[in-house]
Parts: sequence; structure tokens; C-alpha cells
Amino acid sequence: MKRIIVAGLGPGSEADITPAVLQAVKEADVIVGYKYYFRFVKPYLKSETECIDTGMKRELDRAKQAFDLAEKGKTVCVISSGDAGIYGMTPLIYEMKRERQSDIEVISLPGISAFQKAASLLGAPIGHDLCVISLSDLMTPWATIEKRIIAAAEADFVTAVYNPKSEGRYWELYRLKELFLQHGRGGDTPVGYVRQAGRPEQEVTLTTLANLDPEDIDMFTVLIIGNTQSYQWEGHFITPRGYYREETEECDKIGQNIMIKSFKTIESELKNKDIPLDHKWALLHAIHTTADFQMEDILYTDDGAVKTLFQKIKKGELKYIISDVTMVTSGIRKGALERLGVQALCYLSDPRVKQMAEEKGITRTQAGIRLAVEEHPDALFAFGNAPTALMELCALIRKGKAHPAGVIAAPVGFVHVCESKHMVKPFTEIPKIIVEGRKGGSNLAATLCNAILCYDDAEALKPGRDL
Repeated sequence: MKRIIVAGLGPGSEADITPAVLQAVKEADVIVGYKYYFRFVKPYLKSETECIDTGMKRELDRAKQAFDLAEKGKTVCVISSGDAGIYGMTPLIYEMKRERQSDIEVISLPGISAFQKAASLLGAPIGHDLCVISLSDLMTPWATIEKRIIAAAEADFVTAVYNPKSEGRYWELYRLKELFLQHGRGGDTPVGYVRQAGRPEQEVTLTTLANLDPEDIDMFTVLIIGNTQSYQWEGHFITPRGYYREETEECDKIGQNIMIKSFKTIESELKNKDIPLDHKWALLHAIHTTADFQMEDILYTDDGAVKTLFQKIKKGELKYIISDVTMVTSGIRKGALERLGVQALCYLSDPRVKQMAEEKGITRTQAGIRLAVEEHPDALFAFGNAPTALMELCALIRKGKAHPAGVIAAPVGFVHVCESKHMVKPFTEIPKIIVEGRKGGSNLAATLCNAILCYDDAEALKPGRDL
């Protein structure tokens, strides 16, 4: 029977050659491949089996010779390292069969790929969704490779890297590292690499993305970069599938469990994970409320603002939260307010507000802030709607009439919104949380208040205790 068997020999150890491949080489009349790999199969060949070496980088010649011999009635076995279907000879054989309109039967036998062997030596790094990328640009433009690298990083794939370096290609791995750090992987992401996997020269190394030194890598090395759930434990590289998370609920409240899972999802998708805890806590709340990851760029917090304000509440120094509109106070969790002994107030419905607004020719929200400052000048002020109210507070601060414990500046809109936020920023002695630009809203102001009220849950990443 005229046929070509394309067989993957595995990474380089006889113990890793599959029984099906061993049977194929035993039956072959001719073995076609690179001579380096003949040593792995020679003990299993018939005495009359011919071994034909086509040399390195002669894949087309190798495929043509295989077809020429098969058309003469020979059973030909084309061998590749690893799995012949992964950066190996199998795709080329099928393409040539199509081009030649050949009736030769083609059989593909899988082998253990180098990244699978490397993974087994490192522990369990490929326990979840993964992709494989070659950094060789001999047949793929670098611009395309770079797009694939970014896609892998942003999609949080565990990523195996083939052909990371050669004598002529020294910079590509540096670029890959840079892109992964820019597109969602933290510096503590586990990275494992194995040189000469399955061979006597085998070397296994476990490090992190930040500490990865491309100078330690050569063309015989395969790398595996973890995803955001990967971790190191007792010298092993592990990417969990999620079984424990599925079996164990974080708490007894359904709503809180949903919120905890949401926060973990948001955290895993942040571009920059190396940020202070109190800023991250506010950011997670902002993104959870809006589903808007632009918050990473526009949410500003003074250093330690969330922590400082929470500590003031715990010490009993901060007892009031004043909002510009009732929708903000409605969104602040009542359970948290009661637990901490804090009152959330909005003066907009106070009968004095309408009268003052008419007499002074100001907006009702401005009037509400004037009244609030008279009674609670040292409150936490939270703005989610009216820039004029925030501007009023800034004027009262400058006159020495208001001494806020803190300011949450998240008015939304198109008139004076950006200016009002610029006005509050120079008050360096006041802890501030600002949603910069036009974006904001009552929901954002409320959730940022909630972030402060439950800051003691930040380290455990367990939001929603007061739901």
C-alpha cells in the first residue's frame, strides 16, 4: 500500500515515544528525517530499512522525497521531534498531497510535544486554557507574531513559547516579556522554562515574569508563562482548573458571592495589578459599578485616601457623609452605615434649600452644600451629580468655612464638570477620590463611599458584607 506515515517522536527521550509510533517505524521501508533523530528509532527498525537524511531546513525536499518513495510502493515514515502536527512536518505533507493531487495515503501519528514534556517537569502549568506561539519570523511576519502575543496576554492564556531565540534572533523574547507586562500579567506571574526537555542535557528552571532573563534562553528551550491564576508552590508551577473554587463558596450570602466573584474577575483583567491596596479597592468598586475599565485611567486617589478615611470612621472622628443628591445617599449601604455609626445626609429636600436658592440666585445643590457646611463642616462630602455643588464646597474651603474629612468628586456631565474637579485637587491636605474628566455619576459616588466603609475587607478581597 502506498502510504506516508508522519510520526512525532516526542521531545527526545525513547521513553516518551508512543507505542503507535514505534510500531510505525518497525513497519516502515524507509525513514525520512533529520539524522539527529535517527538514533531514537534505529533500535526498532528492520535490518533492511533505509534511513534518508535531508538535513536541517530542508523540509520541502524531505516531503518531496517521501512522496517519490511512496509512489514507488514504499511505506515511508517521516519523523519529526515532538508532535509532527505542531510546527512539524504533518501540515507540509498534507499541503503537498493536495498540490500533487496524490492518491498516497497519509497517516498522522501524534507525539508528546516539547511544551507538554516541559509542563510535566515543571508541575502542572497548563491546567487551563492555553496557546502556543513561535517567535520564529522565518515564515510569519513579526507584526503578526506581535498581535498574537498581545492577544494571548490580554485573553489570559497560559502561553507556551517555541523558538524563543537563536543566534540571529536575540531581541524577540525581550519584546514578548515587555508586551506581557503591558497587557495584563503581573511581574509575579510564574514562568517556567526547560532546556533540552527529555534529553540528557535537560535543565528545568522556575522563575517569574519580572525575573525572566532572556539571556538564559537558547533555541533548545521551551517557555511556559502562567495566567493570572497560576502560582508557585514548593518548587512547582501550578495553574488551577478551578475545581476548589466551584466546590467552595466564599460565604453564605448569594449576592455577596456574586460580588466576590465579580471582583476577582475584575482584578484578573486589570492592566496594572501592582497598585496600592486602598487605590485598588476603590478601583474595583468603580469598575464593578460601571463595567468600565477606563476607570483604571481616570480614577484618581490621593495616597492612602481610602485607608485614611476608613480609619477616621473607625476612630469615631468621621460621623457624617454629605451628598449633593439623594441618589448618592440611596446607594450607600445602610448596613455599613449602621455598623459603623455613620449618617449619610442630603440637604436637597430640606425646605430651607429652595428659599436660599431663590434668594441667593444659586442652584439648589449649591444651597444644600452651604447648609450642610454650616452644620457639618468636617464631614466626608460625596458628589455624584452637580459640579456647582462641588465648586461651592471648594469656595467654602478657601474661605475657611469648610474643613472636610475627605472629598469624593464624581460629578458627571459637560458644563463645568472638569473644572470643578480641577478646583478640588489643589487641597492637598484633604484626602480626595476623583473621577477625572466628564465621567462620574451618583452610582460611582455611592460605591466609592462603600469602598471606604468596607475597607477592612479589602485585603481578603471580600466585598459585599453589608448586602
